[in-house]
Amino acid sequence: MKFAYRGLLLTVTLLFAACGGGSGTTEISGPAATATCDPTDSSTHAECGTVLVALTDADGDFLNYTVDVLSLELETANGRIVETLPRTTRINFSDYVDLTELVTAAAIPPAMYVSGTIRFDYTDAEVIVEASGESKEAVVKDMDGKVLTQTELKIRLSNRDRLIVTKGRAALLQLDFDLAASHEVDITPTPAEAVSAQFIIAEVSPVDEKDVRVRGPLVSVSEEEMAYTVAIRPFHDRDGDFGRVRVHVTDETEFEVNEETFTGVEGLRALNAAGQGTPTVAAGTLDVDNREFTASIVLAGTSVPGIDRDAVVGNVIKREGNFLTVRGATVIPRERRAHFHDDVVVEIGPETKVFRDGYGNSDLGTDAISIGQRVTIRGSQPTPTTSADAPQILFDATQGAVRMHMTRLTGVVNSVMQGQTDITLYGIDRRRVGIFDFTGTGPSPDQDADPNNYEVATGNLTLAAFSAGKPIVAKGFPNAFGAAPPDFNGRTVIDYTDVRSALGMGWGVEGTVAPFVSIGPDGLILDNGNEDIDVRHHVKKGPVLIDLTSLDSDTTIVPHGTGRMAFYIKTADSLRMYSDFADFVTDLSTSLDGATAARSMHAHGQFDVDSNVFTAHKIGIYLIEP
Repeated sequence: MKFAYRGLLLTVTLLFAACGGGSGTTEISGPAATATCDPTDSSTHAECGTVLVALTDADGDFLNYTVDVLSLELETANGRIVETLPRTTRINFSDYVDLTELVTAAAIPPAMYVSGTIRFDYTDAEVIVEASGESKEAVVKDMDGKVLTQTELKIRLSNRDRLIVTKGRAALLQLDFDLAASHEVDITPTPAEAVSAQFIIAEVSPVDEKDVRVRGPLVSVSEEEMAYTVAIRPFHDRDGDFGRVRVHVTDETEFEVNEETFTGVEGLRALNAAGQGTPTVAAGTLDVDNREFTASIVLAGTSVPGIDRDAVVGNVIKREGNFLTVRGATVIPRERRAHFHDDVVVEIGPETKVFRDGYGNSDLGTDAISIGQRVTIRGSQPTPTTSADAPQILFDATQGAVRMHMTRLTGVVNSVMQGQTDITLYGIDRRRVGIFDFTGTGPSPDQDADPNNYEVATGNLTLAAFSAGKPIVAKGFPNAFGAAPPDFNGRTVIDYTDVRSALGMGWGVEGTVAPFVSIGPDGLILDNGNEDIDVRHHVKKGPVLIDLTSLDSDTTIVPHGTGRMAFYIKTADSLRMYSDFADFVTDLSTSLDGATAARSMHAHGQFDVDSNVFTAHKIGIYLIEP
């Protein structure tokens, strides 16, 4: 079976702020500044801006996509090349569905930047897809069928949206690496094959914003300013100089420092007592206008996964007494690099500490951990392995700790009542519901959670817009093991009208010279009956897959009426960016000249199946030039 993976959007966010000019950055001290910024000379940094580079990922079907990022260069209007990464960084893009990770804070000369180049190394890549509910290794190939080694792609910014960086003024650029649009996956062979045509776009005004995560050893703490500063160490890097950033906190910020919980200023005091060099991880939000990062949760010291103990990150798919089976696990050893392993069996016990995001106390017992729960578990791995093909790993957390994270459900509404909605459950955190064993979730077998009628407690959340048969996305925590029903405590529910949809259409290796019925400033009309259409011809709306070729009319794609948008045209060696739909349409109309063919297109936005209209905030198309 051959199909295209949908919905996985990788975002690389570049936040430019003047050196010391905003509370979201830390001033770089050194000798007196000279007249010109030289990123390699710290004595000139007072004349530089600071580029904060961050990475994120959107929902999709790759279980693991780990590659090495060799470099990320920016180019000025007069041709000057500036490198923003101090060294190669190994990244698992699938880790960042709900978060953006800050990668570096690099000095950068004031200038107009018109393009960028990103380079990847696939020599030691770890790419895992799902096949019939199980994980399967995949090899990434280029369009000619050759296994990828090193690749690079140049991105050209829109003429309307050049990146202008000036001393004392902040600027913003965001790069999106869309893995869904970039890959077509064949799961039949072993290993599976992912054919790649890299889509990476650049946005001066980003369309998507997410929570941000900042990692790194502690530099200093300021109780007066309710902030602390870290030396950035992205992902699971244990060394290197990636710059500094200031992290602000509030009276509500939760701290877990050396497995003790604190709130607000007490957390800062505990952090200060832990001392300079203490590992930290913070998750929170970025005020784009002020370039100020504010943490909602801070982990430090032995509470950071992979520092004092080994760690496992994944979802609990089965529980038998004190033994948890964690599926889709990222294993983070103390002395080796992180790797993927589909199943890890974890033993917990009475001494295991349990924490939960958004719950500042540490008085939870292990019964709080139930089926579906996304967890980070700290403990020890008695039999280390880095092979995804090895039998289940045994992991000892009897003297360790478990942190429960917000868990995401997708499904279709069965019924709505006061304070509750019952759904047909399709998936939990990107994994199909069929892999989860709900035995023991209720006090008796007849009360165990039923995925065909999964009960979601919604409290005072507004449910007026929900109705039977409509897609739903809910975020929250599974109820305690043995305490169902209800099966899940929802903190957020997303109305089907607001559920993000992804459209994917392909026209085969040779493409088609006539992909649209019409192209105009008001929208594009797809030719749903085009004979060149390949396996990609769907809209994914939450858990629902809609076959465009089965609809009664051709699909209309229109730009979103308000807000930020991004449109782009990719060819073999470049990618052209537009923030204005009319500019995009003009280029597209000119390019489709009867000789140039469209190979694929994708869009992100909302889809109204009744009117067959897709309202997009992002549209991209891949053209094959003669």
